Amino acid sequence: MQLAREHGLDLVEVSPTVIPPVCRLLDYGKYKYEQSKKERKVKRSQKIGLLREVRFRPKIEEHDLQAKIRTIRKLLEEGSKVRVSVRFRGREVIYPELGWKVLQKVAEALKEEAVASDHLVKDARHIALILLPSPAKKSTVVKSDAKT
Repeated sequence: MQLAREHGLDLVEVSPTVIPPVCRLLDYGKYKYEQSKKERKVKRSQKIGLLREVRFRPKIEEHDLQAKIRTIRKLLEEGSKVRVSVRFRGREVIYPELGWKVLQKVAEALKEEAVASDHLVKDARHIALILLPSPAKKSTVVKSDAKT
């Protein structure tokens, strides 16, 4: 305790269960700051499985459809799940086959990058499909140390 006071540090018990208990001389405020910094870094590196949504209309034009498919590709490459939904307005609701065709086109275009879940959502004005990133399409970076 006297050594800690002389150096302006704290006496911290590191391992209280062993005999004799292990203690260290350190600045406790700095130690807590370093611990919180490590926790923040670990939290940043964790990937949260996000569910992103891309909305379509049943009478979407081909170019707009391709642009949204590119957006879905980017989201899948990030590792996010993507909910693809078709929204019907007004009298469009009496033609659900148009919405199914749009979903089929999207699923067909992304069959190599994504796996369609079995869970289809259908209610009065929406139909939706959830796409999961394909497990076979994991991007791995290979670094070679070979000198040629």
